[in-house]
Amino acid sequence: MNALDRDLGAEAVVHYGDGEFVVLKPGRHVLCAVTKKPIPLDALRYWDPVRQEAYASPQIAFDRWKANYAKG
Repeated sequence: MNALDRDLGAEAVVHYGDGEFVVLKPGRHVLCAVTKKPIPLDALRYWDPVRQEAYASPQIAFDRWKANYAKG
């Protein structure tokens, strides 16, 4: 992505994989699945490839993982 790309302020469309993500539609951010706050793509570190969700922090990611996958 560079300065000549259109819609730089728009939300990106991303496919989340295991350990990497692919930008399908350029943009500057994605939304946290829990807080709905924007996460700049260069700061995106936490996501769930099964649920295709991004998370703004490790605590949010862990809490979401516990809610969705922890047995008990």
